[in-house]
Amino acid sequence: MIHQLKEDMPTPHATHNALPESAAAAPVGTPPTPRHVPLAEQTRDGLVESVHYGSLIAVGPDGETLLQAGEPDAAFYPRSALKPLQAVAMIRAGLKLPENLLALTAASHSGAAMHLDGAARILDMHGLDKSALENSTDLPYGIAEREEWLRSGGKPTQLAQNCSGKHASMAATCVINGWPVQGYLDPEHPLQVLVKDTITELTGEDAIAVSTDGCGTPLFAHSLHGIARAYGRLAAADNTDAEGQVAHAMRAYPEMVAGEGRDVTAIMRTVPGLLAKDGFEGLQLVGLRNGTGVAIKISDGGDRARMPVTVSVLEELGLDAGQLAALASAPVLGGGHPVGVLRAADFLASN
Repeated sequence: MIHQLKEDMPTPHATHNALPESAAAAPVGTPPTPRHVPLAEQTRDGLVESVHYGSLIAVGPDGETLLQAGEPDAAFYPRSALKPLQAVAMIRAGLKLPENLLALTAASHSGAAMHLDGAARILDMHGLDKSALENSTDLPYGIAEREEWLRSGGKPTQLAQNCSGKHASMAATCVINGWPVQGYLDPEHPLQVLVKDTITELTGEDAIAVSTDGCGTPLFAHSLHGIARAYGRLAAADNTDAEGQVAHAMRAYPEMVAGEGRDVTAIMRTVPGLLAKDGFEGLQLVGLRNGTGVAIKISDGGDRARMPVTVSVLEELGLDAGQLAALASAPVLGGGHPVGVLRAADFLASN
């Protein structure tokens, strides 16, 4: 059954102080703001205190839309959700790694020792060292990992940055193919051309726009529809295919994809066969073994709303609610005691 947005839902932009149409108009050529809808809400003693808007879609293995809300065909940047697709391109180009390091290739890791050691190992296996990395510098992404890093006097480094596994594998793929390692982030580099073509194939759509991700990698805009389709393909692929190898590695080593205490790691451990990847600016992608793909975008970029919305979608798709209960909502505290909850909004309605 297809579900979609209630047509009578009020728009958040209707206010008494709205700007005149001429003043509020976007510059010529600027895409319109997507028609996002309320996806999550936080309550405090029964009052809705804040609302997170966004868009989402679930696509079945045959391409049919199973449910949707907001504007899932609008262009957006998938950010780190592209990493599993980038890993597929590298495997097709000859990259061969142990499964834990392949999972790290698709990771936004927390910066634990296993992550940093793994990225360094990928480089060493291909005759490289950390000087080959061209990603930006940063502190570890995980809260506990960052605090420990700072206590020990650590500074921002390329190896600590959450994309270092992907970048180590990009440099390694260049060595394998005899491509220049220096400049591997150039959009015209053979590696990045292959990555773009692979993403186009897996999503079933051309890039709508091109930019640069926070780590420096070329970044391609697609629709939630297209990226959900790609995750469904990965999740259902046979392990002999590049897509299936990436999915299998991520499922086998979810702690390498994110880290201990991270919700992406938790949900892959909780639901057998589920493939999950988050991304900056409020993104959550999920693939199921039957080929269903789910893509969620929280419009304000906030991270906290991803998982309650994801759980609501998965329950609507028929997954066991009991399995997911611990991830479905988060308590809101007042004086150290629960007084409310962060939960998914009622964003779906039957036709």
